[in-house]
Amino acid sequence: MPEFKRYLVNIDSNSTHQLFTDCLVIGAGIAGLRAAIEAAECCNVIIVCKDTLENSNTWKAQGGIASVLNKTDTFESHISDTMKTGCGLSDEGVVDFVVRQGPELIEQLLRWGTEFDQIDGRIATTLEGGHSHQRVAHAHGDETGRGIAEALIRKVCEKPNIKIIEHFYTVDLLTNDDNECVGVIGHDKQRPSGADQIVWAANTILATGGAGQLYRETTNPEVATGDGIAMAYRAGAIFQDLEFVQFHPTTLYIAGASRALITETLRGEGAVLLDSEGRRFMKAYHESAELAPRDIVSRAILAQMLETNTTHVYLDVRHFDKEHFSKRFPQIFELCEGFDIDISRDLIPVRPSAHYMVGGVKTDISGRTSLRNLYACGEIASTGLHGANRLGSNSLLEGLVFGKTTGQLACQHKETGVVHIKHPLIKYQIPPSNRTRLDAADVTNSLRALMWRNVGITRTTQPLSEAQEIIVFWQRYVMDKIFDTPQGWECQNMLTVCLLIARSAQMRQESRGVHFRSDFPNIDDEHFKKHIEITR
Repeated sequence: MPEFKRYLVNIDSNSTHQLFTDCLVIGAGIAGLRAAIEAAECCNVIIVCKDTLENSNTWKAQGGIASVLNKTDTFESHISDTMKTGCGLSDEGVVDFVVRQGPELIEQLLRWGTEFDQIDGRIATTLEGGHSHQRVAHAHGDETGRGIAEALIRKVCEKPNIKIIEHFYTVDLLTNDDNECVGVIGHDKQRPSGADQIVWAANTILATGGAGQLYRETTNPEVATGDGIAMAYRAGAIFQDLEFVQFHPTTLYIAGASRALITETLRGEGAVLLDSEGRRFMKAYHESAELAPRDIVSRAILAQMLETNTTHVYLDVRHFDKEHFSKRFPQIFELCEGFDIDISRDLIPVRPSAHYMVGGVKTDISGRTSLRNLYACGEIASTGLHGANRLGSNSLLEGLVFGKTTGQLACQHKETGVVHIKHPLIKYQIPPSNRTRLDAADVTNSLRALMWRNVGITRTTQPLSEAQEIIVFWQRYVMDKIFDTPQGWECQNMLTVCLLIARSAQMRQESRGVHFRSDFPNIDDEHFKKHIEITR
């Protein structure tokens, strides 16, 4: 990497506006909200989020949340399905820990007002690819994430000791001489002139979500630019499994329109995939056909697109009852109607898009990172649950479980108290650069296209090497600059994270889970049944 820069901005803690809290939560998806609720049992809590509370991957989640909710299902079965999908890299102790907490935490969400769909007074469940039982609970049909987020936001707003700051761009984690996390510096858009602000915290919980925007095609909202990964990398945290990026097989493909998720639950309830010639093709790729794990379905679609020389394939739901479909999948129905797709007679054009960061900041079973006083939960974290591939609808479950555990850690650490944390004098000056300034927006767009081409669903040595060379070149002219807007910091963060992903992908010379190398097409347990760790 080009010369290392600890912070992205100049810092003088003496002259910067400051806030103090027992617990700082960065991010307002399911993990961050649940962490804040738990920490608020005994801490003063500040939640900061990049946009609004509603703008998160959680809010957009359609399919549901996986848990053992039926008498015919068992914890052992859910554990087995998760382990199988993780392709040898899931930690069975972590999987067991997460799966067994599911029913209780979902019942808690129900008590807190989540309007899960019900049948005969019980939470309704459906089937998704990779699951051997119907165990995916959903709310308002395909608006599960929104239903859960609304309930958690209401709960957060009931807590007088939780302060929410929206439109706060966290630029960097602050550390002291002992490499302990002591808070953050950020940019509060709502303050006069959007001045920088320091939040000192006894405990900091990273819940910044994913990084789908690193790719040209993604299901993620615009805020998902990998900021949390980049700031934790600069602070010295250990990462693992960054090569494992999950691509969702089915996103609506309309040229010129942003990609929109078409939930896997559709395939779980009988939708089939057809190529441009109207042929059903998934059975040729996997015995489970449309219900195969996401990585297999994504690669099968890509292969079929190449074979037929087309930009997409189709999802066929014409055999569904239209009225039932409109109630069961209201979001998708409205989306299709908006593009004049009549689901009773038209096929839905789909193709894969970047969806979920399987790897992230390495944590233990409670959510501790390698930096003291810094915890991580949700998509930013690599807990050992997902291994090399995430089982559908396990992400919301993971956010709930580790949101709770990191909030508990903050409470346990409360006795040290924010008043007892020694706030270091931080004075950091970035030398002026005499290099040419590149346009950050142009670099960002080119970077996303490069990642889609070279570090996408199928990978090989030469494109991975080329991607790193190009990214390092861009870094030389971008990382040495001082930006004063989120767009500039996002560009710097995206360059950092993209290089880490490309390097990790080149190091794993095998195909496992969502990481597929056409030059190393087989699993190599002898050399790579392990996590690839990376740190500053």
